[in-house]
Amino acid sequence: MSKGKHYEMFDILGPIMVGPSSSHTAGACRLADIARRIYGKDLTAVTCELHGSFAHTYQGHGSDRAIAGGLLGYAPDDERLVEALDLIAQAGIDLVFQPADLGNVHPNTIRFRFHRDQAPDFTVTGSSIGGGNIRITDIDGTATDFTGEYPTLILRYPDSPGMVYYASSICHENNLNIAHMHVSRLDQTATMIIELDEPFTPAVTEAFSQLPNLDFFIAISR
Repeated sequence: MSKGKHYEMFDILGPIMVGPSSSHTAGACRLADIARRIYGKDLTAVTCELHGSFAHTYQGHGSDRAIAGGLLGYAPDDERLVEALDLIAQAGIDLVFQPADLGNVHPNTIRFRFHRDQAPDFTVTGSSIGGGNIRITDIDGTATDFTGEYPTLILRYPDSPGMVYYASSICHENNLNIAHMHVSRLDQTATMIIELDEPFTPAVTEAFSQLPNLDFFIAISR
C-alpha cells in the first residue's frame, strides 16, 4: 500500500454540478448560498463584488448564473442554474456584479453586499478554493474562517470572561460534539465560531441567542 497522500474519489472527480468549473460555478454557487443563509433575511438587492479571476471570467464560466442560483437557494447540481439570472429577476431581487480589488485575498473571492432600505449594508466575503470547496473569511467586517461543511454557530460579543464556558455548556447539555472552535479578538470585540459534528435544534439556537451582550448570533445548518 502506498504511504503517499490519500485521495478520496471526490478529490479526483470533483463535485456533481451544472457548469464548466468547480471553482467558478460549483464554488460560486455554494458561496452565494452560504452568504444568503448568513444574512438570514429576505433578499431585495445584492451587489456581488468580484475579485481576481472571478472579475475577469464570471460570465464566460457561468459564475453569474451560479451566484444567482445560490442566492435563490439552489444546489450546484440544480438544473435551474442555467436560467437563474432570469429567475432571480422574476423574484424581484436586484442583482449587480461589480469588479473589485479586495486586497491580499484568494484570487477567487466574492464580497456579497446585501442592501435593504433604511438599514446598513450587510457584507459576507468568501473564497472558492478549488473542487467546489469554499471558505468564509469575513462577516460584516469581522474576520472569520470556516467552510460551511459543518453545522456552524457564529457569535460576536464584547470580550468578557465566561463566554467559551457558556457556549460549551450549551453544547454539552444538548449532547452536541464540537468539531472545531475558534475565538478571535479585535478591539475588545470577540468572535466565536463553533463547528459541530451534529445538527442543532431550535432549542439550541434559542439558548445561544439568550447569551448576554451579543452583537449578533448566526446559526448555519448544513
